[in-house]
Amino acid sequence: MSDLIINTTDANFDQDVAQSDVPVLVDFWAAWCGPCKAIAPILEEIADDYNGKVKIVKVDVDENPETASRFGIRSIPTLMVFKGGEKVDTVMGLQPKADLAALLDKHL
Repeated sequence: MSDLIINTTDANFDQDVAQSDVPVLVDFWAAWCGPCKAIAPILEEIADDYNGKVKIVKVDVDENPETASRFGIRSIPTLMVFKGGEKVDTVMGLQPKADLAALLDKHL
């Protein structure tokens, strides 16, 4: 996994996401989820393309149930965009890179 992608926990979520000075794309995922595995290389490309402009953070829903529950995660992968500590957008399921780029561009 890219060094640009942060794996966060229930304990660190607010520090990694809410206190970020750039928009954050949060990937709620699990190790057993096929579409989650398929989107991982796309997120690595996005992390490289948006380095310094957007932060990519992953939350393993099995290991961090408090955060998953807090945001009502019912299906994975779920990707949420946070800006200024607030959730501003959500998409669910495997997304093409162009769609994720467009999603991020509208929040930059």
